[in-house]
Amino acid sequence: MTDAAQPVTAEPVAAEPVAAGRTRAGGGTRLGLLVPAGLAVALVALPLLALLLRADWAHVLDHLADPAVLPAIRLSLLTTTTTVVLAVVLGTPLAWLLARAHGRAAAWFRALLTVPLVLPPVVGGVALLMAWGRRGVVGGPLYEAFGVRVPFTPVAVVLAELFVAMPFYVIAVEGAMRSVDPRFEHVAATLGASPWRSFSRVALPLAVPGMAAGAALAWARALGEFGATITFAGNFAGRTQTAPLAVYVALERDPQAAVSLSLAMLVVSIVVLALLRGRWVR
Repeated sequence: MTDAAQPVTAEPVAAEPVAAGRTRAGGGTRLGLLVPAGLAVALVALPLLALLLRADWAHVLDHLADPAVLPAIRLSLLTTTTTVVLAVVLGTPLAWLLARAHGRAAAWFRALLTVPLVLPPVVGGVALLMAWGRRGVVGGPLYEAFGVRVPFTPVAVVLAELFVAMPFYVIAVEGAMRSVDPRFEHVAATLGASPWRSFSRVALPLAVPGMAAGAALAWARALGEFGATITFAGNFAGRTQTAPLAVYVALERDPQAAVSLSLAMLVVSIVVLALLRGRWVR
């Protein structure tokens, strides 16, 4: 009776090989993931490292002091900032409507908005010419009525950048606003808040990190825009020549000057994205 009354304890013998097997399996899986992950990092980092290694550091400032370089950088910073502001002002309401809309119409609007993401930039430039050119759908009446010519002007640069960068902002912000629980807005409405007040005081603050991420993506895409800009706005030094276009021109006459300007764009991009990430994106 004494032996039967003693509690029976299970021997943890089988647990050790199972745990060891799981550890070995986890290590093998981790190693298998590290190989393609390391290759992905190398494919991104290697060109940037090559740019740093091949730069003529002794003459970088001389290349950047070229009379054609500073206006191109200044124009790029001005137009990309304008593009982001317009994307925020116009794209935020659109993102909120898409996040709250349902049905086939919303799906078609969303598909239409994503077309510039897959459209070749040169085709986007041709489309902009057909819309805003002197004989375009909108540009023709605008030129005949007011004498306003949009193509090959700084305004055309902003329109080209906005065409390719707006979808990045709207998609990022739509995802952020879709994650905001609609019940918060319903509670605000029951407390007497108007739809605008509910949007500006409830939904918008909760979506600020997504808006910052979308603005960073739109800014980066606008800064690197080339095809639509050269097709629709041209490549006139001091007027429509942005930094990417200046790099393209410099690459033909002085490759080291192109490398120096590329370094300047790389530094500006990293600084702006780092500031945005450190302040907003968590």
